[in-house]
Amino acid sequence: MHKSRFLNFSRGYLHSAVKSNEFSYSRIESNRVLQDLSKAGRIDDARNLFDKMLDRDDFSWNTMIAGYANSGRFTEAEKLFYETPVKSSITWTGLISGYCKYGFENEAFELFWEMKLQGQSPSQYTLGSVLGLCSTKGLLQKGEQIHGYAIKTWFDWNVFVVTSLVDMYGNCKCVFEAECLFEMVADCKYNAVWSAMLAGYSHYGYGYKAIECFRNMRTEGVESNQFTFPSILRACGAVMACNFGSQVHGCIVRTGFGANIFVRSALVDMYAKCGDLNSAKSVLENMEFDDEVSWNSMILGCVRQGFEEEALSIFQKMLSRNMKIDEYTLPSVLNSFASMKDMQNAISVHCLIIKTGFEAYKLVNNALIDMYAKQGKLDCAIMAFSKMVDKDVVSWTSLVTGYSHNGSYEEAIKLFCKMIISGVYPDQIAVASVLSACAELTVLRFGQQIHATLVKSGLGSSLSVDNSLVTMYAKCGSIVDANRAFDSMPTRDVISWTALIVGYAQNGRGKHSLQFYNQMIATGTKPDYITFIGLLFACSHDGLLGSGRAYFEAMDRVYGIKPGPEHYACMIDLYGRSGKLAEAKGLLNQMVQAPDAVVWKALLAACRVHKELELGEVAAKNLFELEPMNSMPYVMLSNMYSAAGKWEDAARIRRLMRSRGIWKEPGYSWIETNSKVDTFMSEDRRHPLRAEIYSKIDEIIMLIKEAGYVPDMSFALHDTDVEVKELGLAYHSEKLALAFGLLTVPRGAPIRIFKNLRVCGDCHTAMKYTSTVYARHIILRDSNCFHHFIQGRCSCGDYW
Repeated sequence: MHKSRFLNFSRGYLHSAVKSNEFSYSRIESNRVLQDLSKAGRIDDARNLFDKMLDRDDFSWNTMIAGYANSGRFTEAEKLFYETPVKSSITWTGLISGYCKYGFENEAFELFWEMKLQGQSPSQYTLGSVLGLCSTKGLLQKGEQIHGYAIKTWFDWNVFVVTSLVDMYGNCKCVFEAECLFEMVADCKYNAVWSAMLAGYSHYGYGYKAIECFRNMRTEGVESNQFTFPSILRACGAVMACNFGSQVHGCIVRTGFGANIFVRSALVDMYAKCGDLNSAKSVLENMEFDDEVSWNSMILGCVRQGFEEEALSIFQKMLSRNMKIDEYTLPSVLNSFASMKDMQNAISVHCLIIKTGFEAYKLVNNALIDMYAKQGKLDCAIMAFSKMVDKDVVSWTSLVTGYSHNGSYEEAIKLFCKMIISGVYPDQIAVASVLSACAELTVLRFGQQIHATLVKSGLGSSLSVDNSLVTMYAKCGSIVDANRAFDSMPTRDVISWTALIVGYAQNGRGKHSLQFYNQMIATGTKPDYITFIGLLFACSHDGLLGSGRAYFEAMDRVYGIKPGPEHYACMIDLYGRSGKLAEAKGLLNQMVQAPDAVVWKALLAACRVHKELELGEVAAKNLFELEPMNSMPYVMLSNMYSAAGKWEDAARIRRLMRSRGIWKEPGYSWIETNSKVDTFMSEDRRHPLRAEIYSKIDEIIMLIKEAGYVPDMSFALHDTDVEVKELGLAYHSEKLALAFGLLTVPRGAPIRIFKNLRVCGDCHTAMKYTSTVYARHIILRDSNCFHHFIQGRCSCGDYW
């Protein structure tokens, strides 16, 4: 009897037989019906038939045990297992396979080892089941034990077992072991083993090896199927091999798998990852059924390519079609808002998340935190973070990164510490973000602790972490450590080289910056927009006018980089330091775009140095219009009037500031000692060691005067008598920090001082003398650059 006719007949017979309780079939016929019911999932009907069978054999018992186990009804399966008169290898395998199918690791392996103790030999199907469990759960050690048993019993030549082993090793990230096994049977035409190897390559990022494997598979004449194509398409997407992926697409059409939902979904994903959104959209629109996985891939592809509005449009279409929205859809949609200033729609999606219950999903919550943080809505990000019951490393990292990117550096460091205390080990993104915060706050000690912890942990570094380390050390004035971090990097990109070039420039070693630039070019690394800012800054601070001109001209001519405001500002600063204000003004007139605030600030600073009051007034007035609430041009112009003895004009500018509600940012300096930061303002008397500090100030002034220091009264910007002016200069915040450093920092260690504004010229001179008198290395970082004072000289070139 034909199989389909027999199955239909058996179902009809069973229906009438169950009603009449009459079973006139033979044992063979009954077993066939029993197997049919079991495979169809009609376990209760199968049990009814089983109970009525008078002549059961091993097949009857094994079919019923396997049926219960495959349905997850292990209580009944175990009861029958222990009741069965004779347990064969098939009996054991039936229950073991059920345990493996439902992920009951302990039960499966306990029964497997008991099977061996009872003298039963596992079959290829037994080994395949337990290896499948090892593959799914990543149980490498147990998988290796099963492999050892397979070798002893000669099953390591069985194609079915080898396929299971290749799959297990591939899913456990042991691609080399999988390759060795695959080579043993690679000449066979068995599709499953090729698909297993291909899936292993694809799953763990060996895209080019996957492509090579697929080519060899085709050469050997092995047919591809609905399991092979998704793996090779995933590999093509991972390595952006769009042309090869298109060829695979042609192969899919020719072999008739184009209608398969999994294959079409993989096609959409491949084209989207390769940036071919038109092809991805074409495949998506021609799908017979709406598949949320494919739509998710399309949304994610649009976000990655920067088409956020298109991503939102696709999401709206999903909603209009009443498609299923899952925990993978929403993070991609939230990522699109992270790059757009569209808080109204972002809040609407957040409301949808709450209504649909997806707020309980960790993946969605993490995307919410990231979206709000990137939008600058830290209060909303904190609220989403605080509501999470189970926070993982991504949750913490999203908020740490959000704090750092929004300038809340202290909060970023505090949250990072809480993260460690809570037992969550940071990932490389969190480490890079907190190192950036350390760089901005110039907290060298804490940055060094993070670096040490990173080294001790054995956690593999990344390019972003290494770049952050170089930047952190350079911005904290420890250029030697920045160089060491750079030298230890296994790979470098333009950001790595630029960090070192800028670091040396800011630390007053411009010629070294130029040398590293030449080394970078020799490696074949092309400079970018930021690289040239560092180069021109280095030339400016070292007075390298010729080199600066050459680099400025090479930007567009050689590398096609249009100079921006920062580059013009550096060149104007360079001309100003060289005393060539006419050339600076000429360069200003050459700008295609109108000069912005950065350029006018550079010109104003040059005018202040060279006492070019008339041109300085022009620069200041432009800044009044461009940045009406910025106190800097008001203060600088007022100081220029004061230095020129035009006290009435200086007072007029200060009155103008007050009338516009503009207040000068207070200057303050800070110094880190013994993992504690002490902050000082001008004439500050709040410090517990104020008596010792002021006594030390008197000592410093006395000694450096004997060495030749003369107070520069042009920086005492009040119309008072000489004695009062001199006292005002003596108690500037940077001098108070210096006195505290001399009292607390051990001899031989550098004194590191930081100031939020530009250091005053008189303090700069005083520190040069102090470095000689006390034989100390003094490092001062102000708002412009680092000043390394050693034996009466400064790294900045004394441009005041």
